[in-house]
Amino acid sequence: MAGLVRLSSRIRSLPHAGGAAISSLPRASSSHLLLRYQQLQIPSSFSSPSTPLQLVPSIAQKSTFSSSARANCPRKMTEQSKELRKYLQQSHDKIFESNRKWAEEQRAKNPEFFEKLSAGQSPDYLWIGCSDSRIPAEAITGLGPGEMFIHRNIANLVCNLDLNVMSVVNYAVRHLKVKHIVVCGHYGCGGVKAAMAPQDLGLLNPWLRNIRDVYRLHEKELDALEGDSRYDRLVELNVVEQCRNIIKTAAVQQSYEANEFPIVHGWVFGLNDGLLKDLKVDHEAILHDVQKIYNLTK
Repeated sequence: MAGLVRLSSRIRSLPHAGGAAISSLPRASSSHLLLRYQQLQIPSSFSSPSTPLQLVPSIAQKSTFSSSARANCPRKMTEQSKELRKYLQQSHDKIFESNRKWAEEQRAKNPEFFEKLSAGQSPDYLWIGCSDSRIPAEAITGLGPGEMFIHRNIANLVCNLDLNVMSVVNYAVRHLKVKHIVVCGHYGCGGVKAAMAPQDLGLLNPWLRNIRDVYRLHEKELDALEGDSRYDRLVELNVVEQCRNIIKTAAVQQSYEANEFPIVHGWVFGLNDGLLKDLKVDHEAILHDVQKIYNLTK
């Protein structure tokens, strides 16, 4: 509606084809305004496709056509469509069947399992990992429900402008009192690989720029490597830089000063062997270095 009000102001300020001002036109409803505009003879000076005036009728027509097309062209069920729908239903049902089996197994092993689970959580670990479906945090660490607070995103990034991850860190440290924060990357990370490619990736550009900045900071070291070695090393350096970003936060600095925890760790998961590699991130050394500029304990 606000857009139509602005359009009304624009139209009223234009000269009529006969030279009369349109300001004399009476106020109209949204539908009347659109209809009246379509009846106007717009001078050639306003006929540029970039002007809002040309867009209104095309949008209206497109909407009408789309609705008509949907009404008159029902989807035909081909054999391929039937197979797809069958698969989609089966893959949906599979989750619930697996869930029922899991719940039964937990009750069989420990009748009080769900009673304790519903009582609350007190995890020792905050896990910040990649969204890649091949790295299930609890499974590869052998931990169960309630033992790890988890946040995942593309390429396990910790960006200070990302309210999602900042909220997770703040809650985990100040409310759950986690003792360890783990940033876990993985070799073969698609996000890191995409960041290394010299191409426009649209919406991903601002996100992957964080990884490209890691490359810029370590350009000399990385340029000396080739192929997979360079790729793997950037995965590791990205993890270390995200650990540094966590240590820059007020929540972590203040908690560590008061309680001597959490400790920040950097790990990398190997898809080829299923093992975790500890990058031996020196929390104390990074904290000392970071607080020369980012001291948020006061």
